[in-house]
Amino acid sequence: MSEQAQWDSSIAFIFAMIGAAVGLGNIWRFSYVLYSNGGGSFFIPYFIAIAIMGIPFLILEYGVGFSFKESFSKIMRKIKPEFEIIAWILVLFVFVVTIYYMVILSWDLVYLLSSFTFNWGTDTAAYFVNNVGGSSNLSNASFLLVPTTIGVVLLWVVLWFISHKNVDKGIGKVSKILIPALFVIMGIIIVYALTLPGAGIGINTLLTPDWNKLFDVNIWLAAFAQIIFSLSMGQAIAITYASYLPENSKLIDNVLIVVASNSAFEICTAFGVFSILGFMSLTNGVPMVQLITEGTGLVFIVFPMIFNIMGPIGRILAPMLFLAILFAGVTSALGFFEPMLNSTSAKLGWSRKKTAGILSIIGCIFSLILTTGISSYLVGIIDTFVNQFGILLLIGIQCIIFAWFYGVEHFLPALNENSTFKVGKTWTFVIKYLLPTVLIIMWAIGIFQLFSTAKSFEIIVDVVIIIAVLVTAAVLTKVSPRGE
Repeated sequence: MSEQAQWDSSIAFIFAMIGAAVGLGNIWRFSYVLYSNGGGSFFIPYFIAIAIMGIPFLILEYGVGFSFKESFSKIMRKIKPEFEIIAWILVLFVFVVTIYYMVILSWDLVYLLSSFTFNWGTDTAAYFVNNVGGSSNLSNASFLLVPTTIGVVLLWVVLWFISHKNVDKGIGKVSKILIPALFVIMGIIIVYALTLPGAGIGINTLLTPDWNKLFDVNIWLAAFAQIIFSLSMGQAIAITYASYLPENSKLIDNVLIVVASNSAFEICTAFGVFSILGFMSLTNGVPMVQLITEGTGLVFIVFPMIFNIMGPIGRILAPMLFLAILFAGVTSALGFFEPMLNSTSAKLGWSRKKTAGILSIIGCIFSLILTTGISSYLVGIIDTFVNQFGILLLIGIQCIIFAWFYGVEHFLPALNENSTFKVGKTWTFVIKYLLPTVLIIMWAIGIFQLFSTAKSFEIIVDVVIIIAVLVTAAVLTKVSPRGE
């Protein structure tokens, strides 16, 4: 039977939540979003988005998880039986995130090992395409990228080993080790980066404000999108983790700690990233605009190129960076995996150990499908679709369900009882009216952009994901709950 888990303290919960929030996007996405959306002026919509979306919604998630102390699927079923299928659709989408996230982590693992010998050579783009991430040429789907394939298997074994244990001995213990280590490593990299020749060029490029962009609605949408994905909002992670909290927890205080830690990490990392890009620009005479990119292009192509010209210090910084990415990725992957693990265990009455084993095998099989010669292309398609279509829509639906069908006021006593900071009418208004409106608008714009530019192969992949998620969600909903 599934057992009710619990953190041994709020510290374990806070580190686990920071681990779930601080991930690859903080390292390779935020700096690009900041630069391309007005530079220094982007901080205005960014902090407003934190104030009216990030903090309020996380407070709601903490309140829901702490009040019900059940799996996400059980919570939705208790509110209204018809809502259970919505829960399963969400946790399945998040499980899909886990599947492709493990592939990205495998790329990083390959680069971590390569960083000791720099065997990516001088043509770093070719190394990534031929050995790690593949290309968009569909004919390459006929073969596996062996290093990535091996990395996926190893990382799923690690994820299983941590997740099959009780949350406090597994996720809690690992998070308390990896998160401080991650902050120390990135702190060293950032401090050194700020001392590099040309660092000022990079930071000036990053922060130069474009005040006119504040009147562009897309900049505001970018800020809200960054907060949603940076904090892993609405993905049932916070609800699941909060359900393990002991009594007398200071819920709102914990929210503020997690949000502040996440923002501080990604802002400081952006300074480090652009300091290193400024160094490359000055040293090799390459214009900054040619170096600035995001995602895999930044981490797996541009950074190795920079490490190549750094000399001995590059031999030290390269392993540190890829190790930091691995730590950030593993703690985030644990968060993505937990909602599906918790809900399945509770629904089927399986032990945590059995559920973790079965889901890890299933997840690993699907991850291996994404290690062919079109690995990065497939991952990009799935990532865009799952986030812009599935998760964003379901965040808005959750907001409506908890605020209107259940009644957001029911969470106020639990939220305010032990917290230093309190919430009331303003928070209720934001959850009931403001957030659902913003989220639905963002979803509609995202869907239009997604399908207006999608190629036929990308649409086929999207449709396959929808069908698989809906069918599996329907089956899991129909299964009679065990142990009730």
